[in-house]
Amino acid sequence: MSRGNLDDLASFVAVARAQSFTRAAAELRVSTSALSHTIKGLEARLDIRLLQRNSRSVSVTPAGERLLRTLGPAISEINGALDALNSERDLISGAVRLTATRHAYETVIRPVLADFLADHPQASVEVLIDYQFRDIVADRLDAGIRLGEKLEQDMIAVPVGPDLRMAVVASPAYLAKHPAPQTPHDLTTHRCVNYRMMTSGQTYDWEFEQDGRALAIKVTGPLTFNEPALMLQAALDGLGVAYILENQATPDIDSGRLIRLFEDCTPPFPGYFLYYSSRRQMPPTLVAFIAALRRRSDRHTTDRH
Repeated sequence: MSRGNLDDLASFVAVARAQSFTRAAAELRVSTSALSHTIKGLEARLDIRLLQRNSRSVSVTPAGERLLRTLGPAISEINGALDALNSERDLISGAVRLTATRHAYETVIRPVLADFLADHPQASVEVLIDYQFRDIVADRLDAGIRLGEKLEQDMIAVPVGPDLRMAVVASPAYLAKHPAPQTPHDLTTHRCVNYRMMTSGQTYDWEFEQDGRALAIKVTGPLTFNEPALMLQAALDGLGVAYILENQATPDIDSGRLIRLFEDCTPPFPGYFLYYSSRRQMPPTLVAFIAALRRRSDRHTTDRH
């Protein structure tokens, strides 16, 4: 079976995303009739219908949906690689606008800023600190950095940080007044510091793994925050037990100001991802910034091994 070429597949992705032959043809700078002929030829070679057409709309068939889930990110990655080659030839200038949590900024963005701005003196970086999931297209942002969370289908997610772990911590003063919990379920009887998720409005269940089983513990306590740094400070003040990212608590654990609980029950999980829209061509400044993040991430991976 002849499977066509990359141009045929890229044409299918463009039509499927635009849900219009006219808009896709304008994006690809070809005629509508030529694009229609290309798609018909691809379907004939594959011997399967990828798109449903009528006089007013275009939709993706179940087979087309499966193909799009695989092809969409691949086509975007190829375009990104070509843009990166072009960016090496052209001067990088202009702003890249990002949304990130404070922790993502400190651990992912901040470490690359000095070198990135030195390498590209006509580029600028704008970072909006936010804990809600942002619609980067509607908010006119170039990209966002978040933990591995559910993203829209038309977003490309690129890993830009090492694996992370959570840590359950309490101060020696707190544990002197409250017997240390022996199992994660014992936390339900303690004064715990909750984290409020701004997107859903719910408090975050503390997640563990014990004897190969995943546990989600709903805790209670007198304090709730939407800022992890405040949760850490509350634990240091002896006001309760906190559940925060390990690298935020490590200096205080090492100094003895905090005691770690249930270390064996908090395995690593995938770290930060940079996500951006697949609907538009990536600005050269964003291509260069992602390359800087990936180089640092790759160096850390190599160092650990």
